[in-house]
Amino acid sequence: MLRALAVDDERPSLEELLYLLHADPRIGSAEGAGDATGALRRINRALESGPDGPEAIDVVFLDIQMPGLDGLDLARLLGGFARPPLVVFVTAHEDFAVQAFDLKAVDYVLKPVRTERLAEAVRRVVELRAAEQRDSTPRIPVHEPDPDHIAVELGGVTRFVVVDDITHVEAQGDYARLHTDRGSHLVRIPLSTLEERWRSRGFVRIHRRHLVALRHIGELRLGTGTVSVLIGSEELQVSRRHTRELRDLLMRRTTG
Repeated sequence: MLRALAVDDERPSLEELLYLLHADPRIGSAEGAGDATGALRRINRALESGPDGPEAIDVVFLDIQMPGLDGLDLARLLGGFARPPLVVFVTAHEDFAVQAFDLKAVDYVLKPVRTERLAEAVRRVVELRAAEQRDSTPRIPVHEPDPDHIAVELGGVTRFVVVDDITHVEAQGDYARLHTDRGSHLVRIPLSTLEERWRSRGFVRIHRRHLVALRHIGELRLGTGTVSVLIGSEELQVSRRHTRELRDLLMRRTTG
């Protein structure tokens, strides 16, 4: 059960977010703060209490644009603590997503908040917290049986995902989310490590946050100053620095 803190200077937005959080069965407790300064005081109490203490907080749902100390400032401050709570940004503005993920945010939810979208953010927090707890518990190491598989944990059970089934990989802080046609899995491996490991298997970096399998690219879409790829029903943006390499690889794959 997660212990959550919601931070928003607009009272109606804060009350709506708290209502949605209380309705989620994975949230054990949820309290609110009307500004980042008050939130920081509350988080300090949580850190002094310890991760298992009565004042502990697992995740902060954080607005960005607030008077005085804004949400990005607060997230930067939290990054200086040894064991800070996880951060999910909840904002009406799309423009800060890159900065948010640079600060290792778990998710970036746009207002007005939809119940199913918030539920997805909570799911990601639950998975990360579970992974952190497993990493802190001594256990027998599990080795991958061969380069064609990667070990993932689901509900305390280790399973092996076929690498060729992975369509793309998304960076989430120190973790990576492996996407397949049947779902996704979280592993504690940096995206850069998977990029190096799977380069020979046809995976290519298209963005600071995305690694894709060339075989699963359905379309390359060229817009006005933008490039994207279609993988299944999901469209992923290609950054300028990676556009040329991707086009060359796709051309060689087509003519090879």
